[in-house]
Amino acid sequence: MPFFIVVILFILAIVLLCITVRVVPEARALIIERFGSYHATWRPGLHFLIPFIDHVSKHINLKEQVADFPPQPVITKDNVTMRIDSVVFFVITDPKLYAYGVDNPIAAIENLTATTLRNIIGSMDLDTTLTSRDEINTQMRSLLDVATDPWGIKVNRVELKNILPPDAIREAMEKQMKAEREKREAITLAEAKKQSAVLTAEGNKQAAILNAEADKQKTILAAEAQKEKEIREAEGRAQAIRSVKEAEAEGIRLIRQAGADDAVLKLRSLEAFASVANGRATKIIIPSDLQNMGGLLAGLKETLDTPIPEKND
Repeated sequence: MPFFIVVILFILAIVLLCITVRVVPEARALIIERFGSYHATWRPGLHFLIPFIDHVSKHINLKEQVADFPPQPVITKDNVTMRIDSVVFFVITDPKLYAYGVDNPIAAIENLTATTLRNIIGSMDLDTTLTSRDEINTQMRSLLDVATDPWGIKVNRVELKNILPPDAIREAMEKQMKAEREKREAITLAEAKKQSAVLTAEGNKQAAILNAEADKQKTILAAEAQKEKEIREAEGRAQAIRSVKEAEAEGIRLIRQAGADDAVLKLRSLEAFASVANGRATKIIIPSDLQNMGGLLAGLKETLDTPIPEKND
């Protein structure tokens, strides 16, 4: 066999292999038609195609897809025209239905989204529309999911990107929001001033309490100091009295120890009366046990008649 024939056969084998073998990647699907009719759906993996009999009709992406639609004009229940743009997140669950269920599925989803949005917004007034974004998203997802199920499409979620009311209403809303912000700011400042006043009053109250406590403590300490002083003075006086009494007792004890008789005691009594006579007293009371001392009385009289000498320093 000539060499060039071998080369040609080799090339034809390679071409035939390339036409026959198909590798479907992950998250993809191929719709295979045989003689123009649906034959099979190839999932990820290795497949063999019969040349000139089978052919690949569609390549389908099985990943979650995002369809971002332009703003759509809608009219609210209170006749306010708004523009709302939406985003739809969907995934193809049945490649066969997606391939043969509807022509141009993305355009069909866009039109269906606009129609559903008009129906929902038409049952709401302006204020409800502006404050019910989550509710609108939930309703749209539910309705679109049911409507696209025959097309092999599952709608995972729907998000409203922007809700644009007319310019006049938007300006009024901006003024209202500005007024609300100023109101909240004024309330915040008032609350701050009130809080500051309360804190100041609490501080003054606490200071007054502390001052009163300090004055009270000062008074208590002064009273305790005065009490301690008086106690010490009383103890000093008592100690002085005890010292005098102890000295007197000691004197008596010493006299007794010295064996002094009645004559000595009488002599001491006489000395005491002489001392009294030297004073300013004009009357002297003599105890009865001294009445028998006649001789001593004469001596006492002589002593009384004697002038009192002046005391030299």
